[in-house]
Amino acid sequence: MPHRAFAAACVAALGVVSTDAAYATSPTSPTAAPEAKAGCFAAGDGYLRARMRGALNLDFDWKNAQMECEGGPRPSGNGVRVSIGGPLRGEGRRIRFVFGIAGVGEGSGGVTLRTNVTILFEGEKRVFATLGDDKCTVDSLSQRRVETLGTDRAIYRVEARGFCLGPATSLSRGERVFLTSFDFAGRVEFEDDDRHEQKPEPHQNPPGAP
Repeated sequence: MPHRAFAAACVAALGVVSTDAAYATSPTSPTAAPEAKAGCFAAGDGYLRARMRGALNLDFDWKNAQMECEGGPRPSGNGVRVSIGGPLRGEGRRIRFVFGIAGVGEGSGGVTLRTNVTILFEGEKRVFATLGDDKCTVDSLSQRRVETLGTDRAIYRVEARGFCLGPATSLSRGERVFLTSFDFAGRVEFEDDDRHEQKPEPHQNPPGAP
């Protein structure tokens, strides 16, 4: 399933076990990262803007054609997960954000949503993670169906903005960064299997899962 297959790609930076990102695949394995299509949407309206401060001071302004976008329901069923990779920077290096947003389902919107953020520096074995959804908040989120793939699969454009008050910590170096603001338009895909899964209560979501 496409939205499940992206887990290996978004964790190619480091081999660490995680419920949501499945950090089990070796970063050097030729099968670690399934090929993803560049660009979020045919309409060209995907984007990501973010400010990072701390151990790294970076400002991001990615446009649709520069991005790799995938996503779907969180493995727990509580919320959605949006993966956005930025431009390739040579030698397989790419920065990827994974937002695990609680409290929304297929096609729904919301405000003040608890959010887990993972930032992967693919090709550098460097990962920052908030390790829980208590440090970041999505102020507002909306979903709009943009494509239907047959009768059992649908793609939605997810537009969200938010901020983090707590840090994302490096899983290997002890460094910390703060995502002081972010807003994006990415994609999530839902299949019939997702719609039939029972959704657990929010407190059942495993700690640290995006």
